[in-house]
Amino acid sequence: MSSDTAPVADDRTARARIRDAAIDCFAELGVAGTTARRVAAAAGVSPGLVMHHFTSMDGLRRACDDHVVAVIREGKQAAMAAGPGLDPLAAIRDAPMGNLSRYLATMLVAGGDAATRLVDDLVDDAEAYLADGVASGMLRPTDDLRGRAVVLTLWSLGALAMHDHVRRLTGVDLTDPDLGQRDDVANWARPAWEVLGEGIFTDAFVARLATTDTRTT
Repeated sequence: MSSDTAPVADDRTARARIRDAAIDCFAELGVAGTTARRVAAAAGVSPGLVMHHFTSMDGLRRACDDHVVAVIREGKQAAMAAGPGLDPLAAIRDAPMGNLSRYLATMLVAGGDAATRLVDDLVDDAEAYLADGVASGMLRPTDDLRGRAVVLTLWSLGALAMHDHVRRLTGVDLTDPDLGQRDDVANWARPAWEVLGEGIFTDAFVARLATTDTRTT
């Protein structure tokens, strides 16, 4: 076999291979359908090795959550650091998401304490990288950075959880591993950027909102 056709060596650790295989299994089979045996078969290891590295399926799921959150955090930090010069379509195209979006959608719908922790981690990270965006000149300042992080994160996750409806109405599958390579991603991205970048309220209505007491009693 020539060097041009030789397979690329997989230099990930066994732990990383198991974690990545578990992300794929959770994404495709859901929480109930993902077992140590299925993950082991996908990773090419024994079920005992899965338990050796992660102790339990809950431990494996937490490791998957942590990895997904880290990948998103790194991508968002890089985007915010680019400032106003960011090419947003290129950022989507180059994001190493793979099955991570489908994993997120599956876990959000599954609910429970693990999903709550996952959402909280994403909101905490969003608060930090949104502050970076303000510092880089990409985002307008706000007096309520935490509130901004909560709303934007929940909007994004809500769309992901309802990805079937997003696909039905726009033709865009937010969980597609090749999302960034598809021309139709703009069907979702451009309206989203218009709403976030230009807003939809008129100046007259915004002025009225500024005088409205939004406190609850």
